[in-house]
Amino acid sequence: MSDWPVPDPAAMRVGYDPRGDLSGLLEESAPGDPLELFDRWFAEVAGQAGRGADAAGRVAEPNAMVLATVTQGGWPAARTVLLKGYDAEGLRFFTNTGSAKAGQLADTPRAALVFPWHQVHRQVRVTGTVRRLADDVVAAYFATRPRDSQLGAWASPQSTVVGSRAELDARLAEVAARFPEGEPVPVPPHWGGYLVVPVEWEFWVGRSGRLHDRLRYVRPEGSTTAGPWTRERLAP
Repeated sequence: MSDWPVPDPAAMRVGYDPRGDLSGLLEESAPGDPLELFDRWFAEVAGQAGRGADAAGRVAEPNAMVLATVTQGGWPAARTVLLKGYDAEGLRFFTNTGSAKAGQLADTPRAALVFPWHQVHRQVRVTGTVRRLADDVVAAYFATRPRDSQLGAWASPQSTVVGSRAELDARLAEVAARFPEGEPVPVPPHWGGYLVVPVEWEFWVGRSGRLHDRLRYVRPEGSTTAGPWTRERLAP
C-alpha cells in the first residue's frame, strides 16, 4: 500500500433516486423500440432536447462508452471509446484497425457496450455482433476530424510498445511534415470503423434502496433490423 491516505470504498454510498426532471423507468412510459428510448435518453443527457434541454452539459461526453471484447485466450478486455453515430442498423465507432480491440473483434466479432451516465443515475448496455464499416463511411467521418486527430491517427501504432513519449512526438512531427498545413490528410490504411448490431439493449435507472429499474429488449441474433423486440423487466 502507498503512503497516500486511501478512502474506504465500502463506506462510499450514493442514494439513487431519479435526478431532478429525469424520472424512473416504467413499462407504460417505455416505447416498444429500444432505439426510440435511446434517442430520448441520449438527447436528455446531452442537454439538447426534451426535459434535458434546460440542463446542457448534464453528462460530460455522453457519447463515451465502454467497449468490451474478448481475447483469443478468452480474457475479457474493456476500454472507453466514443460513439460516432447510430441508427436502426447499429452503433458506430472508429479506431486503428491494427489495435488490440480490432484484432479481438476480427477473431470474435461480438461486443458489449456500456454508457455509464453516472451523473443522472442512468446506464445503457448494448450487446451485439460487430462488422466493419465501408471505406466511404470511414472516409466521410475521418474528413470531419480535427487535423491534430487526423495526424495522430497516422502517428500512433496503437496498442504496440513504444520506447518513450519522445518517440511518439517524433513520429507526429514526421507525419506533420509529410502532410503540411493546408493540405488534406488522407485516411490511414490502418484506420477504420465498426458497426455494433444490437441483439440486446438494457436500460437502467438508479432507484432508492437499490431497487433499480431495469428494462431489457432482446431479439434473436441474425434477425432483421426491422424485427420485433421482446421487452422484459429484470430484477435489480
